[in-house]
Amino acid sequence: METFNLFFLIPRRLLVGMVLCLFVCTSALAERKAIDIREFGAQPGEKTPCTKAIQKAIDKCSRQGGGTVYLPPGNWLSGTIFLKSHVTLWLENGSTLTGSKDLKDYQLHRPKIRSHTDKYVNRSLIAGEDLENIAIRGRGRIYGSGEAFPKRDYLTRPFVIRLINCRDVLVEGITLENSPMWMQLYLACERLMVRGIRVDNHTSFNNDGLNIDSCRDVCVSDCIIDSDDDAIAIKSSCERPCENVVITNCVLSSKNNGIKMGTESHGGFKNINITNCTIHASPVRKSSAIPGIPGGRVERGIILLVYDGGTMDGINISNITMDGVYTPIGLGLRTAHRPYEKNMPKKPIGTFRNIIISNIVGTRLGKRGCHISGLPEHPIENILLSNVKLTFDGGGTQDDADKKIRDSTGRLPGAPESGSQYSPLPGYGFYIRHVKGLTLRDVQLCTEELDLRPALACDYVENLRIDNLDAKVWPDVVAMIRMLQVQDALICGCRPPSAIESFLRLQGKATRDIVLAANDFGKVRKIADQTTEVSTDALTQIGNKIPKKK
Repeated sequence: METFNLFFLIPRRLLVGMVLCLFVCTSALAERKAIDIREFGAQPGEKTPCTKAIQKAIDKCSRQGGGTVYLPPGNWLSGTIFLKSHVTLWLENGSTLTGSKDLKDYQLHRPKIRSHTDKYVNRSLIAGEDLENIAIRGRGRIYGSGEAFPKRDYLTRPFVIRLINCRDVLVEGITLENSPMWMQLYLACERLMVRGIRVDNHTSFNNDGLNIDSCRDVCVSDCIIDSDDDAIAIKSSCERPCENVVITNCVLSSKNNGIKMGTESHGGFKNINITNCTIHASPVRKSSAIPGIPGGRVERGIILLVYDGGTMDGINISNITMDGVYTPIGLGLRTAHRPYEKNMPKKPIGTFRNIIISNIVGTRLGKRGCHISGLPEHPIENILLSNVKLTFDGGGTQDDADKKIRDSTGRLPGAPESGSQYSPLPGYGFYIRHVKGLTLRDVQLCTEELDLRPALACDYVENLRIDNLDAKVWPDVVAMIRMLQVQDALICGCRPPSAIESFLRLQGKATRDIVLAANDFGKVRKIADQTTEVSTDALTQIGNKIPKKK
């Protein structure tokens, strides 16, 4: 069969154009090859700073339209370097970018965007503002030299990474160790991806692992973070909301909080999805234990707050395992009124609603209990807890069960009239206060040791549904569930597993419209106990299995 080469059928003019195009493209690729910092005089070691060499490499890469700045194996000492648009900082396996131990090597940087974090930071090792298409990648590490900054003063301790108002940001593969302050802050960024990084941050104070602040369209995945302070903190410290965030497949350990959202909430939060993560106590305990919390514990597992106004709406947290957490779940609406600029008007109390927390397993949990706590006239709204199984240490006393909790506008949720904010709450499983619209479905609670508190304690709650609650209650406990000033509650499908004095205790003259339907009370001595101020028609029973007569 006759064959021929189609190449010779291409017109000469078109062929010349193709060759020229190939030559131009090849030349462009050659121009944009990785730029080695050694080309600008960078030398490895712990005494000679490479700041100028690295910055020159970044600047050249930017001038030629973008590309990659290459850090080869070795230890590269540096002060502040500023990223540029379309530039990737690549750390080769075996390379370490080490932060200088001299504060003078870190340039002051006041961003255009004002935020609450202004009081925390004005210097960083890697900085960038108003950039696009930037990346920090590789298998190398960045070491912050946090041990060289022992003072607690915020503004004398640089961050490692601080990127502000940047778009299309990728941080991937690297290891980050020992920042003087927070490890990384992404403020007002869009289309941010943090993937497959490892963080070890224990050498100083306020050693957060990852801070996402007022960002939009964020994906954090496959990270291992071990920090002394918050492992992952989601903030809104300026008027921009933090929205459209996904955090998945992460292993988190800390002394403080596993996942915290809202200690700065000025712009609010919406559409946040956190799933498939594990939270456990850090094996590294270089800092002193938190007063009131046993050593070797995480302070809190999942903590959602609205502190400075703003709206928290549309949060979905699922498939989380916890071990060694003192307070596994905490939701709180507060008003701290903390302006970040002079003469800022006080913001109104924020809004906290539409939260789903599901498929949670927790073991070796502290004796404080979980809390969901709003404010009078400003309840937390529309909360669903589903398929939650928590095992607590126990040890609560009758005094803990009888404790009076005040409505505090500025402190963390559930803080008692006096004493530590970590002291036990009136319910060993959940203490719920000022909530409107709460469903607990398929929740299992138990304690390892004797605990004289009810499993649930509810104060000032409206529109409550409890479906299939399985809770251990020790002998001589007043009730499995205690309600004070609760309205419109439906409790169904519950089967107390052991003989208890009473399933339900009702208190308060405003308590009304409580319905018990299709529950198995065959093992309880008494279904409900009402104090004298509760109306006699406050409770309705439908289709319950009643206690056996003795």
